[in-house]
Amino acid sequence: MQLLTVSGSLRAKSSNASVLDALPLLVPERIRITRYAGLADLPHFNPDLEMTALPEVVAALRRDVGAADGLILSSPEYAHGIAGSFKNLLDWLVGSLDFPGKPVAVINAAPRAHHADAQLVEILRTMSARIADDWLLTLPVQGSGLDAKGIAANPALADPLRDLLQRFTAEIEG
Repeated sequence: MQLLTVSGSLRAKSSNASVLDALPLLVPERIRITRYAGLADLPHFNPDLEMTALPEVVAALRRDVGAADGLILSSPEYAHGIAGSFKNLLDWLVGSLDFPGKPVAVINAAPRAHHADAQLVEILRTMSARIADDWLLTLPVQGSGLDAKGIAANPALADPLRDLLQRFTAEIEG
């Protein structure tokens, strides 16, 4: 099984990225988890470009999403909303034929950041993502200073992540 993670943060030491990077440390070998690294490279969304040749970076994003059995997303909250660069990525996926019906889990790394979390779930549902309430996890990581290894080594953080992965992958596998 192939899962693709996407952090909505461009920060080098992002708690969202750290949570996502902990996931490969917590799964059985049969599950491969890759983090999408092209968020900063995406051009501003322009629907006119969908009528011609897509920029290669956008085509690669859509290929990566299409090849994944499921997506796991985590977004910071800026001004009570998701990060603009992350919304830009989602806008590029609206016209993708591979995104509708794609299983998507969401991890909120900052319990105080509930506005962006709710906004992201609403956007995903509008985009016809396959999303379930038990695929949503809020985990108190922000401000902990933990990296991926520290998160994976902390049972209070690792156990809920393992539980989410188990529920999510079991549903995908059917």
